[in-house]
Amino acid sequence: MESLGSVNRLSPSLPKTLLVPCNAQIRSLWTSKRALHFTVCCKLKSSQGKRDSAKLISKKIVLSGEVPPPLAEEKSGPAGDAREEAGKSRTVGGAGFVKRLPRRVLALLSNLPLAIGEMATVAALMALGTVIDQGEAPDFYFQKYPEENPILGFFTWRWVLTLGFDHMFSSPIFLGTLALLAASLMACTYTTQIPIVKVARRWSFLSSPEAIRKQEYSDSLPWASVQDLGVVLMGAGYEVFLKGPSLYAFKGLAGRFAPIGVHLAMLLIMVGGTVSAAGSFRGSVTVPQGLNFVVGDVLGPSGFLSTPTESFNTEIHVNRFYMDYYDSGEVSQFHTDLSLFDLSGKEVMRKTISVNDPLRYGGITIYQTDWSFSTLQILKDGEGPFNLPMAPLQINGDKKLFGTFLPTGDDDSPKVKGISMLARDLQSIILYDQDGKFVGVRRPNSNLPIDIGGTKIVIVDAIGSSGLNLKTDPGVPVVYAGFGALMLTTCISYLSHAQIWALQDGTTVVIGGKTNRAKAEFPEEMNRLLDRVPEIVGSADSKNPGGVGG
Repeated sequence: MESLGSVNRLSPSLPKTLLVPCNAQIRSLWTSKRALHFTVCCKLKSSQGKRDSAKLISKKIVLSGEVPPPLAEEKSGPAGDAREEAGKSRTVGGAGFVKRLPRRVLALLSNLPLAIGEMATVAALMALGTVIDQGEAPDFYFQKYPEENPILGFFTWRWVLTLGFDHMFSSPIFLGTLALLAASLMACTYTTQIPIVKVARRWSFLSSPEAIRKQEYSDSLPWASVQDLGVVLMGAGYEVFLKGPSLYAFKGLAGRFAPIGVHLAMLLIMVGGTVSAAGSFRGSVTVPQGLNFVVGDVLGPSGFLSTPTESFNTEIHVNRFYMDYYDSGEVSQFHTDLSLFDLSGKEVMRKTISVNDPLRYGGITIYQTDWSFSTLQILKDGEGPFNLPMAPLQINGDKKLFGTFLPTGDDDSPKVKGISMLARDLQSIILYDQDGKFVGVRRPNSNLPIDIGGTKIVIVDAIGSSGLNLKTDPGVPVVYAGFGALMLTTCISYLSHAQIWALQDGTTVVIGGKTNRAKAEFPEEMNRLLDRVPEIVGSADSKNPGGVGG
């Protein structure tokens, strides 16, 4: 027989024994006080029968046997009793009520139905904010929500102006509901999620086979070693801890942290939304080509947290405005060439913006949102050019129509006659004579004259106006970070947190485990792992019962 180094797989107190089927001879040797040295021949075979039955054990398995620090225990005795009595005396009267009050408040705030109701209220207020026009003058609400004809029989302008629904996302009722929801999330995190993580991180050993068999999954391996099981579990990604004959293993602890991350992400989103609603500036302006405006003259605060910055002194010049057209003649896109100047008149930035391609500078975002027809330049009988302002004409639908009028004849006549010019866009001008009859169409810059009642008209240029929206939104980075964290932590929350306990019970390893997710797949995974645990079979007993020597 080959001699093997003795390895104790059962107890650290027996450093030179090997797990084999016990017989009367070995038990009698263990009861003696003398130091014993003996050799035993064993064969290793896997549970799947794929290993060579004649191959002897030659690998020594070593696992960390460090024991975690014990949990704090309640102290008993006279000193402990005295402290308990002192604690009871402190909770008597008003002081005890005050001490218990925070716990009651936390329990109330962390109530799940309350949190669901708060989220539903926030959603309803947001939906109402999209239905009611925001930021309009009081006269607008007087006309749209009159008291004479209330919506649903009760909703009038008084509801809108009194509750602040005209600026919903910075109103006290909306911000207060957000604050209450944030308090509920923090209370739930403190009272529920953090304790769950603390318990999940704690090393928990089970010392009885009955406790292990009560787990969601349980099994036993005869003729196996708890250390071999630990090696297999470590290969599967588990964190493994040994304490004598007991084993505890877990993986997927990140799934326990994920709910805390989800709550923090939601808090970030709400903080960012609050900062956006109460700390931003917004404004809009329509600027003709070739003119300037100052940012600070356009932007207006949206809430009590709005604070102007140095970039509000920036002057913006509209270098050029032009449009692209479809083959049908409809407008497809409009562009504005902008130059930005600081207080010293130095150009600090230049960019051509368009719809969905804004300009960002110093925390200010400039969007291309609209356009208008500003001025029509003409030559009259070779004189000029003259600038005729174009006025918008109201028509049905969302189509635009602009018009201007060039007087002709005697200005002192009670009936002023002249030439009318209409345009849908900047690429063609329609002309009518003094009697309102159609006379022709001319394109700007064509230099092609048209004679109307003896007056020669040349369309020199069509000058448009750029409709710009400006805003500062300091909460956008916070909101983006919150949504990114929310997506990440939501995915992590689907990771299963699995726990496994095992106990060396004689020559048998009792295994039990549970998981918070993937409960159908967990038994299959455990069966695959247990099939890889080697089974130790003693062959020396059958071949040479007396092969144990002193």
